[in-house]
Amino acid sequence: MADRVATLKQLKEAVASFQAERDWRQYHTPKNLAMGIAVETGELLEHFLWLTPEESCEMVEDPAALAAVEDEMADVFCYLLNLAQVLGIDLSDAFEAKMQRNAAKYPADQYRGKYKLDP
Repeated sequence: MADRVATLKQLKEAVASFQAERDWRQYHTPKNLAMGIAVETGELLEHFLWLTPEESCEMVEDPAALAAVEDEMADVFCYLLNLAQVLGIDLSDAFEAKMQRNAAKYPADQYRGKYKLDP
């Protein structure tokens, strides 16, 4: 299911089905899922630890390294989808609202090209 055709609803349903088939709902509390996101994010970060910015950009040329990063990103995403499902959060609505708040907070004409945000 490629990004260009998959919906978040389909992905959330796939996670819910996987969870239901294993009777894991009892363990998938918001606390545990949020902690799982943190753990998997740490595992993702490990692939970049000690790399220079240039080396991290070159990762796209290393199929094995890229596959490992892809796997960790999928883990983070799976936990996030699961958490959204458990909490009843519509990720598309949440994303759109956040982007609107960010656009108001960081107007492009004032923040273009800046990597540091004003306090």
